[in-house]
Amino acid sequence: MTAELSDLKTRLRPCFDDPVCDSQAAFRALMNAIAYPGRIELVNRLRDAPPPLHAATATLCLTLADFETPLWIDPHLASTDVLAWLQFHCRAPIVTSPKDARFVLADCRSQVPHLDELHPGEVEYPERSSTLILQVASLSGREGVRWTGPGINGTTTARISTLPRWFWAEWAMNSELYPLGADVIFASGEAIVGLPRSVRVEA
Repeated sequence: MTAELSDLKTRLRPCFDDPVCDSQAAFRALMNAIAYPGRIELVNRLRDAPPPLHAATATLCLTLADFETPLWIDPHLASTDVLAWLQFHCRAPIVTSPKDARFVLADCRSQVPHLDELHPGEVEYPERSSTLILQVASLSGREGVRWTGPGINGTTTARISTLPRWFWAEWAMNSELYPLGADVIFASGEAIVGLPRSVRVEA
C-alpha cells in the first residue's frame, strides 16, 4: 500500500513549479517553433516526465491535449505510467486510429504512422487536421534538409535525426495539400522544432 500511495502522489503532484507562468512559457515556445520553422526552442520547465517520454514531448502533451482533443499513442510510448499520467493531467480521449486523432504521439524508434494515415483537415476547417508529435533522437544530427516557406528567411537547414526513410518524400506530398495537410512537431530532450504544413523541403 505504501508503494501505491507513493506512486499516486507522484502522479498527482503538479508538473510545473509555477503552473501558470510555466505553462504560458511552454505555449510561447511552441508558438515560436511553429512561427519560425527550423528554430530550436527549449521547453524545459517540466518537473519530470514519465519514461519513455522526453521532457519536451510531455510538455507538448500538457500544453496541447485536453478532453476535447483525441490522442493516438504509439504503442512504444503507451506504458502504464504514461497512460496514467496523460489521463490524470490531460484527460484526452485515446483513439485507436491516427486519422481520428487531433494529436498523434509517436517515437522514431517505433512504427511512425505514415503521413497519409493522419487527418488532413477539411476544406471548410483545415485547422481540424492532425498534428504529429514525433519524438526523435536529436534535433542537430549530421545530415540536414533545407526548408523554405513562411517564417523562414530564405532557407534554413534542419538536422532532424533518426527519421524514417520515407518521411521527407511523404512530407513533399503533404505540403502539396496546403492549406490542408498535417503539421509536425519534433521533440527531443527538452527541445522542439516545428514543421507546419506550409513548409517545403529539399533533400
